[in-house]
Order: sequence, then C-alpha cells, then structure tokens
Amino acid sequence: MRILLTAIVTLFSLHLQAADNPFANTKIKIIPVTEGIYMLSGSGGHIGISYGADGMLMIDDQYGPLAEKIKAALKTIGPEAPTFLLNTHYHGDHTGSNAAFGKDSVIMAHKNVRIRLINDEENKLAPVALPVVTYTEEASIHFNGEEIVLLHTPNAHTDGDTVAHFTGSNVIHMGDNFFNGLFPYVDLGAGGSVDGLIESIEAILEIVGEDTKIIPGHGAGPANRADLVRYLDMLNTTSATVKQWIADGKSEQEIINTGLDAKWQSWSWNFINEERWLKTLYASYK
Repeated sequence: MRILLTAIVTLFSLHLQAADNPFANTKIKIIPVTEGIYMLSGSGGHIGISYGADGMLMIDDQYGPLAEKIKAALKTIGPEAPTFLLNTHYHGDHTGSNAAFGKDSVIMAHKNVRIRLINDEENKLAPVALPVVTYTEEASIHFNGEEIVLLHTPNAHTDGDTVAHFTGSNVIHMGDNFFNGLFPYVDLGAGGSVDGLIESIEAILEIVGEDTKIIPGHGAGPANRADLVRYLDMLNTTSATVKQWIADGKSEQEIINTGLDAKWQSWSWNFINEERWLKTLYASYK
C-alpha cells in the first residue's frame, strides 16, 4: 500500500510540475543541415547553429524556460558558449533565452528588435538580454571560414526581421519569414505586412539555388527551394483570393464562411488556422 501511495504522490507531483512548466516535456532535437551547420527544434522558432574553428554562433534561442535544455544540447556540438547570438526578430519564442546567453554571447539584431524589446512593458528584459550590436539594412559576420550575411527584410513578419545567409555553406536561416507548409503569423501590430512578406520571399528566392538548405522559423526543416516556392504560391494565391472577395463586397465573416480552397487545408495549425489567416488577409487588404 505504501509503495502504491508513493507512486501516486510521485505521479501527482510530476503532473503539477508539468502544469507549472509547459516546457517540462520539451526535447531539443539536433538536426544536421550541412558540415558545421545545425538546426535545433524544440518549442518555438527553430534555432540555427554554426560550429567550427572560430567557435559557435547561434541564431535565436526559443523560450526562457528552455535555456538549460538548449545549453545541454549545444554541449553535444561543442564546449564553448556561443560567441554570437543573432535574434531574427523580437518575439519571445525566438528571444526568450537571451538573458541566459547574453552574459557570454554578443547579441545582434536589427535595430527595431532592440527597440521593441526595450519597450515591451509585459516582459521587461535586463540589459544583458538586449542586442548590443544593431544594424539597419545589412551586416556581415566573418566566422568559421565564411561570410554570414544578415539581410533585413522590411515589414515582412515584423518590422525587424533578419534572414541569415551562410554564403559558403549555402544555407539560409529565414526566421519567421518562412513557416514551412503552414499559414504564417504576420504581426500586423509590429510593422509586419502580407505584401512585405511576399516581397521578402521573392527577394530571398533570388539567392536560393536548387541545392540551398533552408532553416525555416517554423515547420519541417531543413527545407529547400521547392518548399519556399510552394510557400510563396500559397501567399500569392490566398492573398489574391481575398483581395477579389473584398472587391466583390464580401464582409470578413462572409469570407470566413466561404473559406479557402480545400488544397490549403493542411496549412492550418494550432496557432494560425484558416480562419485566423483569412482574418489577417482581410485586415491587410480591407
């Protein structure tokens, strides 16, 4: 009886811990992309890693409660803390662990990321969690034998997005400009726009070859050119559809009731389902 009660108490305790920490069961998975480049998936935006003779560079860092799990995963790649940490934009599922890495890593981001993090009234960050190197249009990091070009994509997912191009490795980290096979979240309240997102994908496709490996912000990865082209087709097609419905005089609710073509059904997910994507499109073009 005592053994049974102990087991019940233990299970109840574990249940409470999981309830208090929604990331208790999250596992950080390391996915090789190419030599020296890795993608880490867990909860939140995908992390990019470059590791080589100069040390480690990290792109994004998911949620704060995952910091220790991320650090443990990084130790299996190399012993050093990241020298550089790039934030592709300001959202918490990409910057949540900044405080844990900022004391050892130089945090870089577009200038609007720093501005938005400083002005975030709900999640006040210590100075150690803020980007200390910022840029407006483009920057380069010469690290691990290649030039990593940081490209600002204006008014796409937000107003502070960066795409990282590993020019030697032929790898691109898209941040949340790219939700592979999923309807994207476009943060209209933070300077994002559907048209800006489309323009950013069109621009990036100019430097994406058939052999380029692409790390998306969310969705399956690594991805390739065909995946990004398919994503652009979804953006263009669904945008054109909603624009036409608006021109025809349909209300937002009528558009939601009509719904998109069945071929886009698989693009719905728990955060951005079809209804929310249609609302984003309606707000963008009405």
